[in-house]
Amino acid sequence: MKASDLLVRCLEEEGIEYIFGVPGEENADFMMSLQDSKQIRFVLTRHEQGAAFMAEVYGRLTGKVAGCLGTLGPGATNLVTGVADGNMDRAPLLVLTGQGSTERLHKESHQIMDVIEMFKPVTKWATTVANANTIPEIVRKAVRVALTEKPGAVVIELPEDIAKHTTEEKPLLRKRFRRPGPDDKIVSRALEMLREARNPVIIAGNGTIRKRASKQLRTFCEATGIGVLSTFMAKGAVDVDAPYCLYTIGLGAKDLPTLAVDAADLVITLGFDMVEYHPHLWNPSADKSIIHADFLPAEIDQYYNPDVELVGDLAHTLWMLNQRVQQEGLPDYDLSNQANIRKRMGQELAQYADDDTEQSIRPQKMLSDLRRVLRPSDVLLSDVGAHKMWVARHYHCHEPNTCLIPNGFCSMGFALPGAIAASLVHPDRHIVGLAGDAGFMMNVQEMETARRLDSDIVMLVWEDGAYGLIAWKQETQFGRHTDLTFGNPDWLELARAFGWSGHRVERSADFAAIMSQALLETGPSLVVAPVDYRENMLLNKRLGDLVQPSAAVS
Repeated sequence: MKASDLLVRCLEEEGIEYIFGVPGEENADFMMSLQDSKQIRFVLTRHEQGAAFMAEVYGRLTGKVAGCLGTLGPGATNLVTGVADGNMDRAPLLVLTGQGSTERLHKESHQIMDVIEMFKPVTKWATTVANANTIPEIVRKAVRVALTEKPGAVVIELPEDIAKHTTEEKPLLRKRFRRPGPDDKIVSRALEMLREARNPVIIAGNGTIRKRASKQLRTFCEATGIGVLSTFMAKGAVDVDAPYCLYTIGLGAKDLPTLAVDAADLVITLGFDMVEYHPHLWNPSADKSIIHADFLPAEIDQYYNPDVELVGDLAHTLWMLNQRVQQEGLPDYDLSNQANIRKRMGQELAQYADDDTEQSIRPQKMLSDLRRVLRPSDVLLSDVGAHKMWVARHYHCHEPNTCLIPNGFCSMGFALPGAIAASLVHPDRHIVGLAGDAGFMMNVQEMETARRLDSDIVMLVWEDGAYGLIAWKQETQFGRHTDLTFGNPDWLELARAFGWSGHRVERSADFAAIMSQALLETGPSLVVAPVDYRENMLLNKRLGDLVQPSAAVS
């Protein structure tokens, strides 16, 4: 068969369901081969970056690989930001790029650049197909590397002349394998540390939102009562209603949940990614006793030097701990301080939940209403900006993978294309993308994709007419900020132009009802609300006044 046909057959064997992208001349053979696939759906996007974000979200929600496609040169460069975001957020994804004929790669030639070298810093593996007969091995390796913990991005480049070559090779059969677990003696040492502790706390990272890991984590916490602090990307690893849920950490400033780490005599990190929340923020004296449990050994860092490392499949590690706890038990810990922290944070979350007084709407009010109108299994995707900090602090989950925040590479422009992909994965759930007016406009062209796909999504845009997070950071550091303001379109006209339903919230009291209406509409809807970012500096003030609560506080 033709090489491009073999590539498609190999992708089918790997279970690929979606490829998102923008093809070019150099992808022509591959696209014609893909057109004949009965398994893989190609989703045409309006920009390659949007395609990469879609593949990322598909990977984060399913744990499986999707493809994103671009042609050579500018098509490949347009993919880079979204690919880097997915790679650092630990999403498995496959990047497929075209390339010019191998007859002209050695010299200056139209649109020719070294795509593989460009992608190497932001992927786990990148290679080009130099011989059609190697396609089965390349695809098998690419998908396996993408899925191997920690997951990430891989690149396959197919030059246009190689795509036309004939080959007699066939796809390699996919085989499942089990990840190893930690050594029994290391687990015993971790249990000793847990027995010696009096006030342990858990920091749950991105690795804990794997379905099996979340289940085992909840079992462990039910048995021990140890409180769990979730990073931004670990939301939903434990149920927000569970008494051991201590909400989210990850703000640059000290916050109420961080006080639980300050008071702890043992920190257990589970699936923790340093790219999310650097240890110097929660272990500034580098003196904490730490148990590290993750798929990979700990990153070397002066503020993160674990006493014990449980390296292996995280769900299996937690299962081993649960077996030991069930058989041998653990002491009763003094967790009253953690209970007080949970209570104080709960009061913070409820502070403006019923605030209907102002025209511009407090972030806390919108997120409280949003949590009320969304079901436990519905999905919220946050873009990057000031709103991300409020989502992290004030929006909490009952189930894993129901709040997606890009918090490794942290690229703006994530929410709209991500919401489109989420609606393909979960057509039976409400999907809400939340973006600032800056981030939303970075991939606004995908409004057409959403309309063409008839995506049942709601995009909520917080309007402040500025790069709000940058203003917040500058004002915190310098007491003032540079001019970061910009103009916005007429949002309702924009919605009409793309064939979306459109709503503008004028009063705080109307927000919940308008969101509920938008969620019931067929196809994509846009909801725009003016946000009161005066709350940013007020939050700074409250966090600056934090003190460690006493166990006696009622």
